[in-house]
Amino acid sequence: MAQPDPRKDRDPRIHVTVDQLRRLAHGARALSLLPRQPASSILNGRHGSRLRGRGLNFEELRGYLPGDDIRTIDWKVTARTGEPHVRVYTEERDRPALLVIDQRMSMFFGSQVYMKSVVAAEAAAIVAHRILDQGDRIGGLVFGETIIAEHPPQRRALALNQLVNSIAQANNLLHPTQAVPAKPIHLNTLLQRTVRNVKTNTLVALFSDFEGLNDESEKYLRKLALANDLIVFNVFDPASRGLPASLRLAISDGTQQADLDASDPAVRARINTALVNRLDILHAWSRKYGFPVVPLETDKPALDQMLALFGHRGRK
Repeated sequence: MAQPDPRKDRDPRIHVTVDQLRRLAHGARALSLLPRQPASSILNGRHGSRLRGRGLNFEELRGYLPGDDIRTIDWKVTARTGEPHVRVYTEERDRPALLVIDQRMSMFFGSQVYMKSVVAAEAAAIVAHRILDQGDRIGGLVFGETIIAEHPPQRRALALNQLVNSIAQANNLLHPTQAVPAKPIHLNTLLQRTVRNVKTNTLVALFSDFEGLNDESEKYLRKLALANDLIVFNVFDPASRGLPASLRLAISDGTQQADLDASDPAVRARINTALVNRLDILHAWSRKYGFPVVPLETDKPALDQMLALFGHRGRK
């Protein structure tokens, strides 16, 4: 007798399935990750740094024709030949994109509707579907407490499927009783690995709550932003704006448990300060290095939030 599939009984707000991530493909078509953005998009130039988009490949050198942009004149060749020549470029047919998805235990939290890990997984799947649909190469790094799944950028549906499978696998390893390893993967390990894997002129999208952000993190984000189009998807719980005094939580690392009572003003102040400082630092670096920060909360579906943030009124 066949055993029932346990995935059918899983709450999609706590754990994702591969099918759940694949179904986001239709809604993703309404988004754009190209330089031309709707006026109200968070990726528009007035909100942050404009996306540079695909690069240019040198095609040929030819004689100047009426109507050619004088900025394309090659003055060295013109001086050598005595005739004006221009350099002709064509846009790259595609560009690589690398998605970095955080599925560490810090992401397995949500005081509202969804776990942060679910919002990050769905948002990453939405971006992955859109990137491949617009003709670019898709790849990614998926981080758990101990696992790192690497997928080099490829322009194939198989690459998307492999990435989605890794996201779902890492997400489903998260569990309240999961023991935190002696040496869990730190945020800076995630960022350092990204810097090592990425090439220049790549679209880099980070999906994380940025637990562990510190001074060392800045150098990695700076390197990523200077040579690439960096988009930071900051996944957070509304509780990070301020813990309500009525909040009671049981926190566990898989072996030990502690009770958090937010009615204690001193406890609430320390936690609120830590959460606010992390967001302030991230936004300060965003302004300094010109990369946009896309805020995603745990109280709404990822697709609805992204449609609104990217300048669309709602689902099509």
